[in-house]
Amino acid sequence: MFCLNVNHWNIIIIIIIIIIIITNIRFIINNKQLRVSRLFCCFCRAPKPPNDEVVSLRQSLKKLLECTTGQLAFREFLKTEYSEENILFWLVCEEYKTITSNTEMAEAAKRIYTEFVQVDAPRQINIDCETRQEITNSMSQPTVSCFDKAQRVIYKLMKKDSYPRFLQSEIYQALLEPSDAS
Repeated sequence: MFCLNVNHWNIIIIIIIIIIIITNIRFIINNKQLRVSRLFCCFCRAPKPPNDEVVSLRQSLKKLLECTTGQLAFREFLKTEYSEENILFWLVCEEYKTITSNTEMAEAAKRIYTEFVQVDAPRQINIDCETRQEITNSMSQPTVSCFDKAQRVIYKLMKKDSYPRFLQSEIYQALLEPSDAS
């Protein structure tokens, strides 16, 4: 028979106390992290924007895209719908329009075309064949406006399809939750 003496019981009690202490420490740490996380965006760990800024994202897709927090939140949402390429394409087109050097423009146009436009591109956007062909034809001498039509198509797609669902999403709703700092 197995018999426990006083020393064994002391060791068992000490082990139980250590387990209780460790469990309580984890609980305290987790609660503190939960409180702290409410002060930050759920997706980028940047300081949470003011609630009026978050509410303003409801005004329009244009307003959302003008806001860095809006862009990040919308991008996270689009990832969940497997359509992140839409916002990435739209943003890269906005950046492309600022290029002034013809050499840089040609290089950037080729990168955009390869990444988003060509058939079987890694992040192929959903545009009609005619628009895709117009862009393909312009790649020999790209202009500032060579992606404009495709960018408008993608903007309309996001505005009519993804943006309304984003406003109902858990990602947007989490941004609306008040932080503990207020």
